[in-house]
Parts: sequence; C-alpha cells; structure tokens
Amino acid sequence: MEQLTQKLGSGEMVIQELPIPQLTSGMVMVKNHYSLISAGTEGSTVKAARKSLIGKAKERPQQVKQVLEVFRRQGVVQTYRAVMKKLDAYSPLGYSCAGEVVAVAEDVTEFQVGDKVACAGAGYANHAEVVSVPVNLCVKLAQNADLSLACYNTLGAIALQGVRQADMRLGETCAVIGLGLIGQLACLELRASGVNVIGIDVSPAAVSTAAKHCADFAIERNAPGISQQIYDYTHGIGVDCVIIAAATGSLDPINFAGAICRKKGRVVVIGAVPTGFDREPDYYKKELELKMSCSYGPGRYDLNYEEKGQDYPAAYVRWTEKRNMEAFQSLLHTGKIDLAYLTTHRFRFEEAPQAYDIVVKHSEPFLGIVLEYDHEKEHKRTSISVSGSSPIHKINIAFIGAGSYAQGSLLPNLPSVEQVGRVAVMTNSGTTSKRVAEKFHFASCTSDEMDILNNRDINTLFIATRHDTHAHYVIEGLKAGKNVYVEKPLCLNVEELVEIEALCREKNCGVMIGFNRRFSPFAQLLKKKLGSGKMSMLYRINAGHISADSWIHDMKTGGGRIIGEVCHFIDLMTFMCGSLPCKVSASALPDAQGLNDTVNILVDFENGSTGVVAYYANGSKALSKEYFEVYHAGTTGIIHDFKKCEIYGKGVDRKTLSSQDKGQKKMMSCFFQALSEGKLPIEMNDIFSVTKATFAALKSIQESGTPILF
Repeated sequence: MEQLTQKLGSGEMVIQELPIPQLTSGMVMVKNHYSLISAGTEGSTVKAARKSLIGKAKERPQQVKQVLEVFRRQGVVQTYRAVMKKLDAYSPLGYSCAGEVVAVAEDVTEFQVGDKVACAGAGYANHAEVVSVPVNLCVKLAQNADLSLACYNTLGAIALQGVRQADMRLGETCAVIGLGLIGQLACLELRASGVNVIGIDVSPAAVSTAAKHCADFAIERNAPGISQQIYDYTHGIGVDCVIIAAATGSLDPINFAGAICRKKGRVVVIGAVPTGFDREPDYYKKELELKMSCSYGPGRYDLNYEEKGQDYPAAYVRWTEKRNMEAFQSLLHTGKIDLAYLTTHRFRFEEAPQAYDIVVKHSEPFLGIVLEYDHEKEHKRTSISVSGSSPIHKINIAFIGAGSYAQGSLLPNLPSVEQVGRVAVMTNSGTTSKRVAEKFHFASCTSDEMDILNNRDINTLFIATRHDTHAHYVIEGLKAGKNVYVEKPLCLNVEELVEIEALCREKNCGVMIGFNRRFSPFAQLLKKKLGSGKMSMLYRINAGHISADSWIHDMKTGGGRIIGEVCHFIDLMTFMCGSLPCKVSASALPDAQGLNDTVNILVDFENGSTGVVAYYANGSKALSKEYFEVYHAGTTGIIHDFKKCEIYGKGVDRKTLSSQDKGQKKMMSCFFQALSEGKLPIEMNDIFSVTKATFAALKSIQESGTPILF
C-alpha cells in the first residue's frame, strides 16, 4: 500500500510503497476513502521540516536542550546517531480520515468488515491507503454516510471539545477568534446548540465565509470600533464566552478575548496561542475564567484509553474523545451542521504533495483540503523489497523492532553486508521498517512476523520491541529454529520464563540478551584486574524521573523499571563476581502510584559475594547516571558512568575515555563471533538467574523487604 511521508531533515515529501500496517490487539484495519489535511497542525509541521537546521533549532529550543543533554551524558557519537535518526526518519502525515473496515483484531467486537468508519489520531489515521487504528480512535458511521465529509472527524471533535469547555446555554453569545477550519467548525457546532455566534478573524476572506455559513455576526479583527460593535450586538453585556481557535505568537487574542467578555465570562483556548494575558483591566476586574481545551477530549494522551481501549464510564465522563467524535458525526449525518462549503480543494491521493504546496505557500485561498483514494484497489502485500535480494551467508539476520535504541546501538554495529546477510526488518510502523531497511541495507521490510519466522534463509533473529512482546518473539523464534538475540528484559513474568527455560532445554539451545555493560572496556578491565571470588559491590544509578503514565511503568506492557532496567546492573555484578545471584531483598521509597523506581536492592551470590543496587529516580539531572564500585582482596575498582575508571591497589590507576562506552559495539562483535563458533557469549544460567533476581526484588518489595531465595 502507499503512504504519504516526509523526512524531517530535508522536508522531502514522498508517496511511497510500504507494507500494510500491522493489525494488533484492539485495532481495526481501514481502507481509506478520504483523509483531511489540517492546514494548521500539519502545515506548521511541513513548514518546520523545510527549514534549515538553524531554523529548526530556533523553532524547537526545548529539543535543542535535550540534544545538548544527550551530548553531555553520552558523547558525540550517540548524540549524532540520535539526531540523525530523527532527521532521516520518514514521518507520517495526517490524523483524520474515513473509510471502510477491511479487518479487525480477534479481540475487537464492536466493528466488523464492511463497516463505514471515521478515524482519528496522529500516527494512526494517516494519509495512507490503509491504516490500522485503535478502537477508541475509530467511530462507526451509517452505511450511507458521506465519507468525504466524515473525514473531518478529528477536527470536528477538537472543535466540539472546545464548545463543551465553553459550557454555553441556549440563547447565550459566544465569540470565536480565528476562523480557520477549527474556528468554522466551532461556529457551526455552537449554532447547532442554539448559541449566538460572533466570528472574528484578521482575514477578510475568512470573515466573509463565516458570515455566509456559520456566524450570526462576523467582523474583522482590525475593524474600527470592533469592541464597541460587539458590545452593541450583545446589548451592552459583552459576550458570555470567547473560544480562541487562532494560532499565533501574539498576545492579542487572549487580551482581546478579555476585552469583549462580560463580567464572570469565560475564555476557552483551543489554538496555539500564548496565555500571558494582562491582568488588568479585564481578567482581574471581570473575574474571568480561563480554560484550556485538550484536543478531542477526555482520553487524549491516556495510553490506557487510546491504546488499550479502556473506556471511561459515561456516568462519570460523559464526553470522551470517542463520544465527541460520535456526536460530531451525528450532527453531520442528521444535517444539523453542513460542512460542504468547507472543502475548497479536493486532490487525488497521488497529488498530495501539490496539496501541501498550497498550504505552505498560500498560493491560493483555501480551507478544507481533502485527499481522495482509489478504494477499489486491493492491498495485500505485507512484505516489500527494499534493496534487492541479500546474498546468503552463513549468518543471515532479521530485526523485529528497530526503535531508537536499535538504530543507535545495535544496527550501526552489525558486521558488514559481506559478512552477514541482512534479510528483513519488521516494526509496528511501515515508515520505520522501510527507512531502517534502506539505511542499514536490508533486502526487505514486512509487517507480518511469519514472513520472518517462516523464512528458512533467516537463521538469526534480533528482537528489539516493547517489553511485553519479548517472550512471544523469543519463543516463536526458538520454535522456528533461529538463533535469538533479545533486548532486555527477557520476559515479564515467571510463567514466560519457565516456558523459555523449558524450550531451551528441549531444543538444546540458548538466547542472547542485550546485557551490554559486561562487554564495556572498563568492565573487562576490572574483571581482568580483580579476577573472581567473594566481592562487595555497590551500583548507584541516578535513573531520573519517568512519567507515571509511561508504558515503561505499565506492568503488563513495560514490566516496570526493576524488570526493565535493573536487570542490567544485577548482570554486571554477576559477571564481575563470577557467581549467580541466589537471594534478594529490596525496599522501595513509598510513593502514591506504586512505581517502585526509587529502591535499594541487596543481592547475595552463591559464592558469598554481595551487591547493593541503589536505583534512584528522585535525583538531580546534573549528576551522572551510573557509578559502580567493587571491592576484592585489597583492591577497589570504580567505574564513573562508563567514561572513567579508577583502580586502587598498591597505587592508583586512572583511565578515561573521550566518550561513554557501555559495551554495545563489543557485545555485537562477541555475539557474531560466538555464532560462527556455535555458542553464545553469555551463559544461559546467568540470564535466567538475573531475570529471576528482578522478579525476586519486586516480590521482596511487596513483602516489606522479606529476603527472597530462588
């Protein structure tokens, strides 16, 4: 299938062939009939992508700060890779579309093949021939619905959420500042609610359009005596509410809203405008209420709602983003609002770049620009060729998952294409799959795991997906007879671990896991200097805060930070002392959300060694992340964030690296060397025991620090 993409670095916009999207749990696959270009949101994205690097930096100062922080912590190589990943990526465009359901996931019951639907969501409701959308971002339509209007779905819901925040009553008056698509839609919805509407814009054309179709009184912002005209229209009262749907860096909209509001009135912000209003004379003396309107409504940015399909009870949250979309579609289908005038341009999908030229260059007046698809076209290909057939070698690899870490630390460290065959890439995004395949010279990209598992040429599988899928792909890879490399963690629960252990015994095989720190030059140096035996170890990690709503903290998806990351630190201790962990006790700093991300973990090893993992999420960003101390037989070794190493014995030996090296390159080299020799570089007992230790740490926390033997 074909999809419109843009490179964020060059601004290049291309319609390209991609695998049809994955249909995962809770998703609906839709063949698009129409999609809508949002001139505001998408227009700004496209304009930013076409700017120079300096222009991009000026527009996004916060991201520049993040880049500088990565440089400070990780050095120039990792920073360069992270930046180039963003700039070279194929970015999908679009977030509002309508079409026909062509497939549903097994757990989806409210949709069926053939349903007409409207969809929402950046990264989901793309400008593409086929999209895969979560159920809570998809609404069912009447079979005779006009899909060319239904594709206004997302913008209609955004406007409607603003109207709900305005909380208007029948007969009241609302002014809408900014008469672009969102503003026009808000006006239509307000009028349908029995509200008197005043439309305001700097554009004479927008004002004229609103006067004809959606506003009871429309006026240019720069009209002489505009405030008095509005007061006269409202019989000297002022408007009951102002909805700001403009996008500008000026304070004029927020201050003008205060000027025309009545006492005790409301100002609702939908658009991207600054809110640093002048306290006097209006906001303070009138006791005005300022409210923000969040996108399509409750549920937005909630992963449980949007990705997992968990709805809010209507009795407590009457209008969610999905119910807002349904209400908008009902207004549209019953004729209570008429959007026909909004569509000023219609382009065939293959002409999409021309449509964006109008948006960016403002070469002619426009409002709604709709893309039309050939919905009779069949789309079945899950795999497409990227760089031709790959030569078959002794080792031939495929990647399942290729996000930031894989692109920054694994893929750049692969052996050359002359040494290892690069066959296929699969990610949850066709744009990522194709770009990774192109950049790292894989023969194909796919959206179907069976294209990889059933390919007999592929004998080595890399798994770098979200944590909840690791065990599944490990098990399926082993069953298919592949060598398997998996990023940490190996799995998320005991049941998965038992199944993997049993399969390894049955197949007489093993799994490589991405415990890279043991391969770092300083870890190797300490191991050489200290040898093995009873050691005392301290590993302090200034982990930093991760928002509670991150998928990492979701125990079913990410497993939490102990399972997801602390495994790294227990593994380095295991490697250093040369013995397996056998007992764990742990305590966590209490927090209301039960994140267990500020913890002290005491690990006992079979040979008598002990280690403390001090994993803290409540520290300063100014402090380096990792600090490791090991004591053995009169010698002390210290690793400072894998940039500096100190060994204290009869004297002091200090070594420093120009940039951080956590061992990824060496790990990849050792893995491929081991494959050629028919073995793995990390013992399975190490991997299984470290994994059990993380489970034990969680159990110990739950049992108030009780030591857990395993």
